Amino acid sequence: MSKTDLSQASHRFYRDWCQAKHLTSFSIAVKETDLWIKAQSVLVKEAKEATFKYRAQLEKYIEFHPEFKNSLAPLPYDPFAPKIVRQMLQAAQKIGVGPMAAVAGALAQAVGEELLRYSNEVIVENGGDIYLKINSSVNVGIFAANSPLSGHIGIKLSPHSSPLAVCTSSGKVGHSYSQGQADAVTVITRDAALADAAATAIGNLVKRKEDISRAIEFGRELEDIEGLIIILGKHLAVWGQVELITI
Repeated sequence: MSKTDLSQASHRFYRDWCQAKHLTSFSIAVKETDLWIKAQSVLVKEAKEATFKYRAQLEKYIEFHPEFKNSLAPLPYDPFAPKIVRQMLQAAQKIGVGPMAAVAGALAQAVGEELLRYSNEVIVENGGDIYLKINSSVNVGIFAANSPLSGHIGIKLSPHSSPLAVCTSSGKVGHSYSQGQADAVTVITRDAALADAAATAIGNLVKRKEDISRAIEFGRELEDIEGLIIILGKHLAVWGQVELITI
């Protein structure tokens, strides 16, 4: 689960760093879920319905499987679970974390895919985890807590790699659990649940600058990870298909 839920401290100013000016922006909130969305038109009703649906599926599953919410280790795959639960279970197994480490990314992608029925392009951000289906290049800035690099670097995303997920975890800010101290760990892949879980696991490894190389190597070995960025203070490490930009 992403650590960049900054609603209390920063009013999510980092959402301004995702530039797609040809799309319309709007926000919705359902219980703890606070989504920022860009689409070709305002789809508040559709987005809320999708969010309610997928939250209800998760809540019902947790009611009968409480270990799904609390486990910090992967759980057995359940072929009878709702799709969003199965995606989280699969991501957790691939990465070696608990399934809730993938929840923010999984919700962003589930809602985004629903909204593609109404809009050819969609960007859904959920606590620093982003799912995108784009037809033109988009720049996404990286919030990195107290790092001097925060807000000064970003990623240029191409429509040729879309749909895509960009998920960020931090050991410095946010409400979710992390064992690390990285200002930001950003993972790029096609599956938002996988990206979210991977960002959490990689972030857990980074407690000091000497850990960055080991964390990069761990990320490189993970299946289906396309790009990785680690920021710790003034230190920056990048691997994979990442086009860095200044903002």
